[in-house]
Amino acid sequence: MAESMQFLGKVVLITGASSGIGAATAKHFAKLGASLVLAGRNKQNLETVASECKTSVKTDPLLLTAELTNEEETKTLVDKTIAHFGKLDVLVNSAGILESGSVENTNLEQYDRLMNANVRSVYQLTTLAVPHLIKTKGNIVNVSSVNGIRAFSGVFAYCISKAAVDQLTRCAALDLASKQVRVNSVNPGVVVTNLHKRAGMNQEQYEAFIKRSQETHALGRPGKPEEVARTIAFLASDDASFITGASLPVDGGRHAMCPR
Repeated sequence: MAESMQFLGKVVLITGASSGIGAATAKHFAKLGASLVLAGRNKQNLETVASECKTSVKTDPLLLTAELTNEEETKTLVDKTIAHFGKLDVLVNSAGILESGSVENTNLEQYDRLMNANVRSVYQLTTLAVPHLIKTKGNIVNVSSVNGIRAFSGVFAYCISKAAVDQLTRCAALDLASKQVRVNSVNPGVVVTNLHKRAGMNQEQYEAFIKRSQETHALGRPGKPEEVARTIAFLASDDASFITGASLPVDGGRHAMCPR
């Protein structure tokens, strides 16, 4: 029982909580007893996730809609978290976008869009959260990608953005280590969410993509959001008390594979 409620009394802010890995992470932290702040762009989806979380926790999640590329809206996430709960123990930067494009056809507008959503927003939210995390000796978990570790064609700006998230993770970890604030990232492979469809894949393309994941992942399948969520919770927990600056692949071995 004690292990299952290891985040009881802890305040966890999760961005991108309205879908995919962020939503799965919210539900998992709820089962571990956390007080939740769920941020996303889709209020209806946030409410659906919150209703599922309520079956596990007594404290109602605080729901905050925000566009993370908007500086003022991002600032309100931390302000409202502290106003409501009085502290912050864990920040999970899960929000992000995916777009296709190669070095030949990715324009600056697309580059800026991906970097603003995937890196700049994480940068800003991290700097805003740090003073509060220092007080609680809390930690940060960033959701990166196997694309931050390995290079893949056709997703030029996305790969750059996730490599930047990994470097941000390492640099922040070193800056904050003396304050006992840990910073880590998870690097998922292909995970079954709506991310790829939102990036423009139709149903036929998506089904072919998922089927090909049986070959591109050593374990022979794509991942589940819940598998990433459990890894995020591990890194945020005291079980990972001596881990900081790590980028942990949750990708069925994809990062270790080479074509032959």
